[in-house]
Amino acid sequence: MSVRQAIWGEKQGAIEASLKEVDEDLFRYIRDFAYEEVLARPGLDLKTRELLAITALIALGSPKELATHLEGALRVGATEEEVRETILQSALFLGFPQALAAMKLFHKVLKGRDSAYPREG
Repeated sequence: MSVRQAIWGEKQGAIEASLKEVDEDLFRYIRDFAYEEVLARPGLDLKTRELLAITALIALGSPKELATHLEGALRVGATEEEVRETILQSALFLGFPQALAAMKLFHKVLKGRDSAYPREG
């Protein structure tokens, strides 16, 4: 299974179409380099990489991409508790307003999903 398929799940086609629409070359860089080279490296498991991505996207203030990786973290094995703790940890270094916005987004993501993901780690 490709890293994109693991993270994006059933939304892979829609996400790829959206990225291609913006710019075909940028899509290829994201697909080939970001996902299939960097995220596929063996040094960290995909769950850890997704939790790190969540922190970085909170810092960058990128809510659309953050929502994608909040769902992706759950898809690759992070529990709701681990994602929640990642967001809470971000408050210390990135600020409470950013963490609050991320937690609100996480709640929206969870409401849009069924309870197929474990709550505790």
